[in-house]
Amino acid sequence: MNTLRIAVGSTRHPKVNAVRDACASFAGLFGPDTKCEVAGYEVGSGVSPTPSSREELMQGARQRAETLEGRLRAENVAAEFFVGVEGGLDVVTEETGRRVFLESWAYVSDGVRGHFGCGGSIELPQLLAEKVLEQGVELSAAIDEFAGAVGIRDGKGAWGVLSTNLISRQDSFRVAVLAAFAPHYNARMYGAHAAAAH
Repeated sequence: MNTLRIAVGSTRHPKVNAVRDACASFAGLFGPDTKCEVAGYEVGSGVSPTPSSREELMQGARQRAETLEGRLRAENVAAEFFVGVEGGLDVVTEETGRRVFLESWAYVSDGVRGHFGCGGSIELPQLLAEKVLEQGVELSAAIDEFAGAVGIRDGKGAWGVLSTNLISRQDSFRVAVLAAFAPHYNARMYGAHAAAAH
């Protein structure tokens, strides 16, 4: 039995469970007897509570993974992969105005190579976007107020509210994690292209 120990830079259930779900999909690609052990750890992202650009989202995901890697190495805790996931906003300016998208990003490192993945985008209603960007309200608080509920980010998330539960927060992170892991579980394809480029 081959065990992949995967450390996640968060203890929030939608994030950790998204990594577990993703691992269940690709574990067999590492070998027929491969299983994953996923553990969440609380680490900071180093970015604002609600990132407001794609660059900040990517930076937060990467910093979570790299901070966790450094911490676990210092504590002599072994892991094959370090995962950072970050959700927030990407603001796009068009000639006709501004569009604000909720996005989920992941960064996966094996300690040598790291790769990003995105779980798609869903557009925010203008009033919700203004509350976060102009009034400075954290998205988690703004979506609770917007939907008339409490603790939404620990369940279906803003994704669930905006898509009437067709896409949950966990779903979006799962896709991001699957995409970020691709160069690792499909190393033959990525390695072939890297070798051909040299």
